[in-house]
Amino acid sequence: MADENPTGKGAAGPPAPEAQDLRDQAVVLTQVLTNWPTHLALDDLLREIVNDPGSFTERDRVERAVRDLIGASLVFRCGSLILPTRAAIHFSRLGEVAQ
Repeated sequence: MADENPTGKGAAGPPAPEAQDLRDQAVVLTQVLTNWPTHLALDDLLREIVNDPGSFTERDRVERAVRDLIGASLVFRCGSLILPTRAAIHFSRLGEVAQ
């Protein structure tokens, strides 16, 4: 196509927002499942996965990831606690069996 780079090399820029959102969701879900059955509060989750929990940008990324995972029915929120759903736990166990 006319708009493709003929050398096949992509520009080394920041990741697309969608890709970053998916990575953030993967990190959050992995952390929640790794700590299960220990319950993680949002602040605990932030301390475990970001460099600066007080940073608005990093906090916003984690909160968006939690919101999107709730929308996908992979985690649910009970007050400040972030918990995996039964579906997420079952899927995680399937992954362990497949390895």
